[in-house]
Formats: sequence, structure tokens, C-alpha cells
Amino acid sequence: MTIEMNDAARPHFDLLFERYPALIPQRGNIAALYSHLANTYRNGGKLLVCGNGGSCADAEHIVGELMKCFLIRRKIPQKVSDALLAYGEDGAALASHLEGALPAISLCGHSALSTAFLNDTEPTMTFAQQVLGYGRPGDVLLAISTSGNSKNCVYAAETARAVGMKVIAMTGAKTSALSALADAVFLAPETETFKIQEYHLPVYHALCAMLEAEFFAYSQL
Repeated sequence: MTIEMNDAARPHFDLLFERYPALIPQRGNIAALYSHLANTYRNGGKLLVCGNGGSCADAEHIVGELMKCFLIRRKIPQKVSDALLAYGEDGAALASHLEGALPAISLCGHSALSTAFLNDTEPTMTFAQQVLGYGRPGDVLLAISTSGNSKNCVYAAETARAVGMKVIAMTGAKTSALSALADAVFLAPETETFKIQEYHLPVYHALCAMLEAEFFAYSQL
């Protein structure tokens, strides 16, 4: 795979390995995660994210960083800003305060849908049901699982592949069902859950910073 990364994104990538040298062997895998995410956004797609427990919290965290400003101010498209101004004071306030977004959905929320599906059908397929409903060819699923074998994440990944999405994953050091399914996977260099999660966070923070820089840094000039 050709890894495309502009000059604005590169410093965040390099800083990750300066701060966490243990991740250097995963440099190629992390670059591949970024490439899939960036390609999806370049082509007008979106990100779906899933995980359980701490990884559920990470999924929500990632969506929060992508859907609003993270490290830099993000301008909204000029066409949208101009259209909002037609609404007078309300439109001016919206144009002033709304921020550019990279579309991302956590599959860990949506409590009414999730509880209805797990009660009426099959609990471990709740993420898969949402992938089927939200996912489109060209979108990407990020499945986060410290074991790499969480059944609901595996089902989601299999469904994503079936609908034409790319699948990326963040797991622990061991090979797993997700590492076999994924187009790219980051294997945190640990085997204990909390230690794996401690590596997941700086990696996804770097990815979010890189994506923001890729798509918004030059709009600030």
C-alpha cells in the first residue's frame, strides 16, 4: 500500500514514536491505519467505531476528536457559511461557532436501538446490525478489542467486509480473529488489557491529529 501523508500530518506521526519508542516496530501498521482513514475521508466516506468496556470509551473518545476541533480551529465550508448567513442573527451565530467535522459514528451508543436488538434478536450482533444500517462501500470500520477476539467486534468486521467497507483494528500483541480480518491492524506491544489500552490512546490521538492536519490545516492559511 502507498502511504500518502501531507507535510501537516507528518509531525504528529513522527512525534508519536519520539514519545513512545516501543511503538516503532508498529510504525508501518499505524501508517496503514492512517492511510485507510485518510482515503475514506478523501472519498467522502465516514468512520464507524466499536469496542467494549474501555474500548467503548475509546470509540466515543475518537468520535469526539473527529467531529469537532481537536488541536486547530476548523473552518466550515464557505458555501455552508454563506448559506447560513441568509438566516440573519441565527445564521451568523451558526457560521461563527460551527466547526469542520470528519464524519464518525460510535456504534456503542444508540441505546434504544441496541437494547431492542439485543433483546429481540442476538446480543452479540448489535454492532453488526448497525454496520449493516450505516455502512456503505468506501466507509471504514475501526474495531477496538484488546483481545482481538470480541465476538461482537468480529461480527461487525465480517459484516463490514460484506458490505464493501474497509476494516481496521486496534488490538493487543497477539494475533487474533480481528487481525486476520482487518485490512490494517495496530498490535499494541502488550498482553494485559490495561497496558494495551494505555498504548491505544496515544495512537488514536496521533491519528486524529494527523487527520485534522490533513484536512484542515491548510484551510487556516
